Amino acid sequence: GEMPARRAHAFLFFCLFIICAQRLGGMSYFAGAEKKDDRVLVPDLGSLTSIHDRARELFYYLKGGQVDYGVEHSQVYGHTRFGRIYETGHYPVWDEQNPVHFVGHSAGAQVVRVLHQMLAEKAFPGHDTSEDWVLSLTSLSGALNGTTRTYYDGMLAEDGRSMKSICLLQLCRLGVIVYDWLDIPWLKNYYNFGFDHFEMSWRKVGFSGLVDLLLGNTGPFSSGDWILPDLTIQGSLKINSTLKTFPNTFYFSYATKRTRKLFGITVPSSVLGVHPMLFLRVLQMCMWRHPQNAPLPYKGYRDEDWEDNDGALNTISMTHPRIPIEHPNRFVVDDSDCNPLQPGIWYHKIIEGDHILFIVNRERAGVQFDLLYDGIFERCRKHAFRKSPPTMPNEASH
Repeated sequence: GEMPARRAHAFLFFCLFIICAQRLGGMSYFAGAEKKDDRVLVPDLGSLTSIHDRARELFYYLKGGQVDYGVEHSQVYGHTRFGRIYETGHYPVWDEQNPVHFVGHSAGAQVVRVLHQMLAEKAFPGHDTSEDWVLSLTSLSGALNGTTRTYYDGMLAEDGRSMKSICLLQLCRLGVIVYDWLDIPWLKNYYNFGFDHFEMSWRKVGFSGLVDLLLGNTGPFSSGDWILPDLTIQGSLKINSTLKTFPNTFYFSYATKRTRKLFGITVPSSVLGVHPMLFLRVLQMCMWRHPQNAPLPYKGYRDEDWEDNDGALNTISMTHPRIPIEHPNRFVVDDSDCNPLQPGIWYHKIIEGDHILFIVNRERAGVQFDLLYDGIFERCRKHAFRKSPPTMPNEASH
């Protein structure tokens, strides 16, 4: 819902929480976690668009204005420079005095890190941004270092950029192209992959344009400006080499794991309580082996480091940024490890659960779900702020 600016203004650290992930056809992706607090926004960004494009959209979603993807990026990747217009931003007062707390699930965690870097580099024309616009980042099963899942879906382990000629993703590619080309308004309103800025509609490109798209000569899949290349290990390494962990921001991450060791072999931790489809995905990822003939995705890569997983991401990828360089981090065993909290360090916890533990189905995660979100909101309010905390007014009065 709309954000009463007065209330957001009340004072610095009653900050806004922004939870990043996509919604599935109008359903709350976060299982209602966003209703737990009146200063929580859940932006609806494209479901297949690249990390870069989502980061640009997120800025304008909050601040307001027309999405500007950047001159250079748009030329390189072959889409229009400008996107949708947010008449009023969802948090127009956003700045250094009114920073925000971000919570990112899966790819959403990388989206926030890329946006943070852009803020630090003042990459939004006409806006004097800085790294201090972000107070904290909480990563829930965040894709911080990529995932071997992408190779099972059809990305090539050789380069992490191209797709196998026959795979699930090729079908998905054809489906998306046809869907966007047909451009049926009521359908697009219900579900949008987020590629409007590629202008793939029949109204724009006609029949010959469709042929070009299907042949892979144009569009997001040919230029690589979509989500999967950003989630391969190689793609993540490329993104990570441009991203800093900032000294004034608080970082927390929850890594999920659905595997255990049995006689030295990594196996799914339980058949019970795991959806059969998910069980197979967890099993598949346990067994991933980087192809012998392919160059290693980074120096020091070992298959066994990547075996633990939650069915979608490898556990090693979710704790903190590790490739190409490891960022400052601390493994949290007991919550007292977090006191006093220091900015600029990734505090990480490993939780037994699969990739969708925190989303979609609140009943499934039960008490753990509420404890987790309450814990995040609470900790950020109590501990994550820059100046010594103001005296707390009554909850009722702000």
